[in-house]
Amino acid sequence: MRCDPQRNACGWLCEKHNKHVRGDIRAFNGRGLDPLPADNWKRRLARSRAMILILAFVGIMILTGGHALGQTQKNPPADLTEMSLEDLMKIEVDTVFGASKYQQKVTEAPASVSIVTADEIQKYGYRTLADVLRSVRGFYISYDRNYSYVGVRGFGRPGDYNSRILLLVDGHRLNDAIYDGALIGSEFPIDVDLIERVEIIRGPSSSLYGTSAFFGVVNVITKRGKDLKAPEVSTEVGSYGTYKGRVSYGERFKNGLDMLFSTSYLNSHGPSRLFFKEFDDPSTHNGIAQDVDSDQSKSLFANFSFGDFRLQGVYGTREKGIPTASFATVFNDPRNRSTDAWGYLDLQYEHIFAHQWEVTARLSYDHYSYDGTYIYDSAGTGVPPFVENLDLAHAQWWGFEANVAKTFSEKHRITLGSEIRDNVQQDQNNHDLQPFAQYLDDRRDSSNWAVYVQDEFRIRKDLILNAGLRYDRYSTFGGDLNPRLALIYNPLQKTTVKLLYGRAFRAPNFYELFYQSYPDFKSSPFLKPETISTAELVLEQYLNKSIRFAASGFYSRIGDLINQQTDPADGMIQFRNVDRVNAKGVEFELEGRWTNGLQGRVGYTLQDSVSQQSGETLSNSPKHLSKVNFIVPLARKKLFAGIEGQYTSRRRSVEGTDIGGFFVTNVTLFGQKLAKGLDVSVGVYNLFDKRYADPGAEEHIQQAIEQDGRNLRLKLTYRF
Repeated sequence: MRCDPQRNACGWLCEKHNKHVRGDIRAFNGRGLDPLPADNWKRRLARSRAMILILAFVGIMILTGGHALGQTQKNPPADLTEMSLEDLMKIEVDTVFGASKYQQKVTEAPASVSIVTADEIQKYGYRTLADVLRSVRGFYISYDRNYSYVGVRGFGRPGDYNSRILLLVDGHRLNDAIYDGALIGSEFPIDVDLIERVEIIRGPSSSLYGTSAFFGVVNVITKRGKDLKAPEVSTEVGSYGTYKGRVSYGERFKNGLDMLFSTSYLNSHGPSRLFFKEFDDPSTHNGIAQDVDSDQSKSLFANFSFGDFRLQGVYGTREKGIPTASFATVFNDPRNRSTDAWGYLDLQYEHIFAHQWEVTARLSYDHYSYDGTYIYDSAGTGVPPFVENLDLAHAQWWGFEANVAKTFSEKHRITLGSEIRDNVQQDQNNHDLQPFAQYLDDRRDSSNWAVYVQDEFRIRKDLILNAGLRYDRYSTFGGDLNPRLALIYNPLQKTTVKLLYGRAFRAPNFYELFYQSYPDFKSSPFLKPETISTAELVLEQYLNKSIRFAASGFYSRIGDLINQQTDPADGMIQFRNVDRVNAKGVEFELEGRWTNGLQGRVGYTLQDSVSQQSGETLSNSPKHLSKVNFIVPLARKKLFAGIEGQYTSRRRSVEGTDIGGFFVTNVTLFGQKLAKGLDVSVGVYNLFDKRYADPGAEEHIQQAIEQDGRNLRLKLTYRF
């Protein structure tokens, strides 16, 4: 996960790495990153686009004609003007909490919002939070066989540990205090079965949340004891020797106490053989990484609520084998692995006092640790014994947040808030075991505080002005002020137009500021925050009580982007604020839900992110993203088919070559209450066994890293 600069492994490439060919049009075809003729590549892309158009057309026809399949709806009106007031009232509008720190309709939220529910997680067979995010418009996921990385609106920097997306669990910040990273794959410390809903809030949100709320906020809402009401066990088996088990208990008692306990365990052997053509040599096992892609994780979750108080405790750990020989480590050595552990306690208080004063307070404690083991051939002989290097990061912090809100004259809802965070431990260490050699032993602490204000002003019944402003102060670099403005207009009863503007920042993290190792890498204590300013126009239209259409156009300017550079004065590497990026795009989505259980959505994103320094499109930035999702009831309230297709267009590698686009189809059959208390899920992922790859980062020799082919999962859940 992290680098040892002593070995030319972070942010630059040694001569061995530079031998790879650059500049050809390339596509991943299952045998590695091989050149393909341009006309062949174009034909493949044309076929992929044709498939998307066909699926999108079928999806639109199903969505717009879906009422014909519904058993409880008969000839619904074609438009809202023909609907009765009673029918209009039946139109269900999702609500969101994370957009403004209180529950509101998504049509009134100052952002473009997507909601993924627990029901969808079950019926689409999502296994991780990364699967959930991969399914929504404008988002894409890259996987380097160690961590999962989220890209949004054309920005997904290889090697960035998701520091430009803020991840919350029930409002609790989950970005760590060293790398500012968000864990979203099997390393996410909460089982997806415990998720009630996921709120995806696009656009800058530093006016409420401060750092990392750069491209958006993901707020995971967990289940309560009342959602289980009984003990529950789940077990699953899958391809690559994967086994998982979960035991949960939830209850809401007559005295008002609500509690939920859960523990989960995952063990996956991983593919027994992975081929990397960059290592195709007898001295490196002919490019075959064998039995080195294992994944083990376990987690504990507890949730208590009583009256105005809620206490939540989370602990999760994940150990992952690294098969890619990243950071110039020894290929096919099973000792290369990373371990992440995260735990926190969060106590929250909410109360409505006299005269409708709403008060919320939160006190929390977090601990994060990363332990990486990397095996190096320091002597360059290719013969053991090799050197075992440990790369470590340990952090502890506590935080307090409070806000008060009140609605005045039924027009102004004003929220005032403040928070403080004290990072009592932010330690980084890198050393060899035998012979012992210390490269880094950095022990630090820091603090930051913030104040913010937000006003939702109903100018008139159909027009809302939402304005927010937050000031953050850091002990490391000083202060930053970030606004957000939203004008939300309802010209018709079910038509919403949003004009949005926001500014956000990302504070340089402690890895970027203080990681150093003489004579190759030096610290960068004078880094400034990255900034982003985004303007967006959103249209949300309910076509009838079952179908919703959404469209948005956005333009972002990113300044002081942090990248790595070599200082010509001494030849050492350091992080610097050296780049600016312009990003623009449009998004479309058509979504439908019917009372018979049929539901679906079709989405498309066109985006372009260009570096102002080089004038080129960013690496790992697809221009086109398409999503097709359907849940089809096969037997009423008993059996459902979840079908999804995801298209990602070609992307550039960090070395400037093109990695071909791909279309992946997943299908899940979900049986609900097939026997008393029993649910059964059978999922087939990458149904057509598409061979495709995600871009590697600069720590990889591989320009592209092959992803899994067709794989299966069988899951049984029993409620007592």
